[in-house]
Amino acid sequence: MTVAERYTIATRPLQQTEAAPVRTRLTEDGARFVDFGKAAFGTLVVPLTNAMRPGRLVVHLGEQATPEGRVERSPPGSIRYRRIEQETRRDEARARIVIPPDPRNTGPAAIRMPPGIGEVLPFRYAEIEDGKDLDPAAVRQVRVHYPFDDGAASFRSDNDVLNAVWELCKYSIKATSFCGVYVDGDRERIPYEGDAYINQLAHYGVDREYALARYTHEYLLQHPTWPTEWHLHSVMMAWADFMYTGETVSLREFYEDLRVKTLVDLAREDGLISTESERCTRAFEERLHLHGDASIFRHGLRDLVDWPPGSLADGGTGERDGHEMRPVNTVVNAFHAHALALMSRIARVLGRTEDQAFFAERAALVKASIDRRLFDPSQGRYIDGEGARHASLHSNLFMLAFGLAPGERRDTVVRFVESRGMACSVYGAQHLLDALYRNGRDRYALELMTARHDRSWWNMIRCGTTITAEAWDLRYKKNLDWNHAWGAAPANIIPRFVLGVRPLEPGFRKVLVHPQPGGLQEIAGTVPSPHGPIAVSLATGASGKRRLVVDIPGDITARIGLRPSEEETGDVTVDGKRHAGRVENGTLFVDDIEPGTHELVYA
Repeated sequence: MTVAERYTIATRPLQQTEAAPVRTRLTEDGARFVDFGKAAFGTLVVPLTNAMRPGRLVVHLGEQATPEGRVERSPPGSIRYRRIEQETRRDEARARIVIPPDPRNTGPAAIRMPPGIGEVLPFRYAEIEDGKDLDPAAVRQVRVHYPFDDGAASFRSDNDVLNAVWELCKYSIKATSFCGVYVDGDRERIPYEGDAYINQLAHYGVDREYALARYTHEYLLQHPTWPTEWHLHSVMMAWADFMYTGETVSLREFYEDLRVKTLVDLAREDGLISTESERCTRAFEERLHLHGDASIFRHGLRDLVDWPPGSLADGGTGERDGHEMRPVNTVVNAFHAHALALMSRIARVLGRTEDQAFFAERAALVKASIDRRLFDPSQGRYIDGEGARHASLHSNLFMLAFGLAPGERRDTVVRFVESRGMACSVYGAQHLLDALYRNGRDRYALELMTARHDRSWWNMIRCGTTITAEAWDLRYKKNLDWNHAWGAAPANIIPRFVLGVRPLEPGFRKVLVHPQPGGLQEIAGTVPSPHGPIAVSLATGASGKRRLVVDIPGDITARIGLRPSEEETGDVTVDGKRHAGRVENGTLFVDDIEPGTHELVYA
């Protein structure tokens, strides 16, 4: 009996929502141009006039419009466009456009659309030929998505760019749920672990929904992909699921799979791993389910670091910041150390005391070996691998993100990371921002999230997409698409770090509220939890005092923290009463805050 036969989590059926146009116009050649305001995966419904039935209906659907206000028929990269002809019947008042299947995203590893819904296409714009007599207000975009509560999460600040980035990323999580499992956009429609981890955290940040993330995680355990780090991401996804839900059923059922996913069986004597080791046999990869009947990734494990690895456009350098690919790779081993530490925690939760000790010892060994073999004191940074001289952004940001850089080295590593800017992909940006916020660099992290150059979320908005793109710009990935959730990192970074809401105990029995405004004067928002929304607002008054208001739902206790500004003494009152608090790493924390609305004033 396979794992899939004895356990699977139930998810909800996909929904279809009709959206009205926000703008229409009649073109010079009599076509009706329609703008629905946002791109969505779905199809088009056209109201038919007497003259249009029976007959031949021709529509153009696309994600991009021309400056003249037409559907772009030759979009660059993998930005989507389709011309569709369809016969209409005499007895139908509305025609639902049938999207023809695309061989690119209906292959053996792709997730198929349910027969009751049919094929979909991501589009924002439509043109209906010979549409001058139809009622444009009755044209509808049928949006297909997983059930989504638009009001479950909110965010606003005094920075308009950050607000726009939040809305872009929040909507992206809803729009890209169209398959009922997290996929990598429309070009392939294949789940990938690294993509899914970002999607998982982002979904937690924008809706009170946990089943879809677990379903995707468990699917990927049985249908994995090729990057080495993606297998290690599976352990991270398992731990995130437990921390947000407090449920152990998935950990128990998939424990042995997760154990293999740590890649501990590849370790040499000093704990470091390499996919070029003689231990990385086909038999081992079969234990990872990498060569199963349904797998199309038959070349085995390969290190990723970031993607794309090299230039897909003239003059580019790829997204690895020049990372020197070595058999013993620093990025891979940082992930390995992190996965071992999480596996120790998983073993503790499940009462496997021997495994708990084993994985903790291995994690400590790998961390020590990285420090001894992969840190260059002359540069004050981690090099890319054993025998390398080059030090990439990635080799250092992951050490910070996973808490592996020791205190005496952290400052020089942080300074190096800050010197590199956004020298990573939209995937790498997830972990870069995580690293910065976890090391108190919220001002610099905010600069990256609100930047207006071409390696920014604002650039996606400026280019015209309403769903996060696969890459920063066409110049960095010439085949990029405009519907990739792995570019939506701010959808989880904003609730987890700007508002600062993260579970301290499984299932949010205890929650951390630690806003890191990074220079913002006002922030406010709600973050979903299994117990209900957690509301946070922080404002700086004319006198310089900061007022933090937190609303905690029932069955939760909170630990609330805020780093004092230069003007503040560190004193805090809670609901009008002075509170001593406790200072840790420059942040003043107040513990054991009970459910209800509380006001904290920092003097």
